[in-house]
Amino acid sequence: MAAIAEAVRDRDERVLRRLLARFAEQAALTDLPALRDALDATGQHGDRPPDTR
Repeated sequence: MAAIAEAVRDRDERVLRRLLARFAEQAALTDLPALRDALDATGQHGDRPPDTR
């Protein structure tokens, strides 16, 4: 994420596109429910329905 932020700050479109493509590829290959759980360290939010796994 730091590299993406730096590319935005530097206005380096070529590097930004490459980094975003790599990030998207990693997200597509990731176990999305596990990723969501890892990012949601506080647990269930009141505005989100219960997990339907």
